[in-house]
Amino acid sequence: MGQVSTSRSVEALLSELFPPGEAERLVKLLGRQPTLTEVWLFHALWSEHCSYKSSLVHLRRLPREKRAGEENAGLLDIGQGWAVAFKVESHNHPSAVEPYQGAATGVGGIHRDIMAVGARPIAALNSLRFGWPVDAETRRLLQGVVRGIGDYGNAFGVPTVGGEVYFASEYTGKPLVNAMSVGIVRVEKVVSARASRAGQKVYYLGAPTGPDGIGGAAFASETLEGDARENLPAIQVGDPFRQKVLLEALLEMIEAGLIAGMQDMGAAGLASATAETAARGQKGMRIYLDRVPLRGHLTEPYQLLLSESQERMLLLIDPEKAPAIEAIARKWELPCVEIGEVTAEPVLTYLWRGEVVAQLDPRLLSAGEGAPTYDWPRKEPPYRVRQAAFSIEQTPDLSAAELGRVAQWLASHPNLASRAWIYTQYDRMVGASTIGSAGEVAYAAALVRLPGQDRALAISLDGNPFWVEADPRTGAALLVSEAARNVACTGARPLGLTNGLNFGSPLDPEVYYTFVEVIEGMREACTYFRLPVTGGNVSFYNQDERGPVLPTPMIGVVGLLERALERAIPLGWPQKGGPFQLLLIGGAEAIHAPTLGASHYLRDWVGVRYSPAPRLDLKAELTLQRLLPELSERGYLLAAQDVSDGGLLLALLEMAWAAGSGFVVEKPAGVRRDAFWFGEDGARVVIATLPNLTKAVTEAANQAGLAVLLLGETLPGRGYAVVEGQNLDLRLLKALSDRTLPYLAEG
Repeated sequence: MGQVSTSRSVEALLSELFPPGEAERLVKLLGRQPTLTEVWLFHALWSEHCSYKSSLVHLRRLPREKRAGEENAGLLDIGQGWAVAFKVESHNHPSAVEPYQGAATGVGGIHRDIMAVGARPIAALNSLRFGWPVDAETRRLLQGVVRGIGDYGNAFGVPTVGGEVYFASEYTGKPLVNAMSVGIVRVEKVVSARASRAGQKVYYLGAPTGPDGIGGAAFASETLEGDARENLPAIQVGDPFRQKVLLEALLEMIEAGLIAGMQDMGAAGLASATAETAARGQKGMRIYLDRVPLRGHLTEPYQLLLSESQERMLLLIDPEKAPAIEAIARKWELPCVEIGEVTAEPVLTYLWRGEVVAQLDPRLLSAGEGAPTYDWPRKEPPYRVRQAAFSIEQTPDLSAAELGRVAQWLASHPNLASRAWIYTQYDRMVGASTIGSAGEVAYAAALVRLPGQDRALAISLDGNPFWVEADPRTGAALLVSEAARNVACTGARPLGLTNGLNFGSPLDPEVYYTFVEVIEGMREACTYFRLPVTGGNVSFYNQDERGPVLPTPMIGVVGLLERALERAIPLGWPQKGGPFQLLLIGGAEAIHAPTLGASHYLRDWVGVRYSPAPRLDLKAELTLQRLLPELSERGYLLAAQDVSDGGLLLALLEMAWAAGSGFVVEKPAGVRRDAFWFGEDGARVVIATLPNLTKAVTEAANQAGLAVLLLGETLPGRGYAVVEGQNLDLRLLKALSDRTLPYLAEG
């Protein structure tokens, strides 16, 4: 075999690149010493980022029933011959080093995951975390990330319809950038990601391979300590216009039935694309690396294999269809080169200038097969003792006169204020399918109409890290509940879930304990709701000298809304007519005995960081998910908003801002004022309805096992709200909300 160096150099590289035990495992699996190229292959594909070696054993516990796709982005059947593909991917480390390109290529990469199953992306969302934007470095990261997301998505032509952002000191220097893509595909046009038969040709389609991104997967599997931030060669450079051409060329090939299999060249580039497609099909490949289109100065075979240059796809083509593939590529002016063939024997062979530089069973590189898996030691964080000791009786209740001050503080809190500064940098309407987006506070979740249909997808992405810090298991279940509840608030029925899980080092027992508890919380909620997990992403090592980020799972839920234009429930009640009645519907305990645990009010106004998570009521959550679409079908709902971050009063304010009019509400007797207005317990939704429908709504909710509380009514044409007799100026509060983020972000 070629590229044989002295055993000492290979051994030195093995010792340098692999943790104890893994180099020995590698040699044992191969049955010999690896070549230099093979060392780099194992290093990349056994990295945490590619192999999920610290998470796979637990991720396998998540429910996957009803999942329509087993490869690339998960698929769910949505009827009428269509499937929806959706997934979340992180680009945290690259964004910490170079925020603009890190975020831009994160968007491009997740869209290619959707493209790889044959789907056309129709919507994008994002979930972002930063330190407090009070210093120049954090502002630079925030501005660069937002600009990168906007520039790539806008040029690519896919609307960014929603998302979220949180600020906390634990994210300082360690931003989290998770992007979600949603696409649709005809069921019969879904493309496999496996090599299905020997003799298929392996084609390279897309941008030439360059030096950008080499080592990106390994870089994402390390902490950001020391000189890791100087790892600029690991940052990819994106070209959204080229990706748009790539998308249209692929869709034309798929429509003509020319592609037998396909894989995005994402993390670990050509190496992962060839190894994964071969391993899934239990086949082999012969790959001629000197045929790969190149740009820049690449001289070593491992560089071609591990480059993460953007806008590239690996295609598996039946030989008789190769001329048609090449003709379409020429039409779109895309490089399209046959670089190898599929073999019956499961041996992956890479050749460079006539010499074999690597030859092995592709399954040796695969997650859960050759790649090792770990279940690391766990330790419950000591602060959990302080949380358990918290008692709400230790905190004095608010007076009614203080409501106005707290409302102003809530409206201007960085985690609760308007996100308009961010989402106005995104094109939310390109493609003319966006009915509304959560960024515009028009709906509780983003709504994107299916082309040529009267149906829409409702999409939500949620990830309050403070709930998870308070109780990882309960907090994760709350996030699943909230994302599904947001979707249901539009009148849609939740279908399935994806996730982005962001943590510090798995070698830290406290971090790993939290990670495992989060998986268990997700599993419990998804199993109870019968929501399949179609796929997701785990990002470990978000940690530096100052410690890890907060445990940050981000939950994306997709739902389906029939007769969308007539049935979609908006966030704000109608401007004409009224007054309308405002009802709080949900679990009886959450409504009549709310808690303050892990709320923004308790953490930042009162100053109590450690407290239990908000109340979780899975039974009430599932009932709401089923009841709200039913009430929508009956025409009972004029507006709906779930109660979550900031509590009930903030939910009412958001509805009023969307409606352009005020409201008058009262608290029931015997309930704590602070917990009622500012607690963040789950399983609660505010709805607006006609007075003559209040009885019918109440009866339907009661029969389903939910409690209903009449809060008050709307004030048509009024620019103020009355809360327990206290007047709140809605225009002032809206101005505070709108100005907070621009002020912080722009200094």
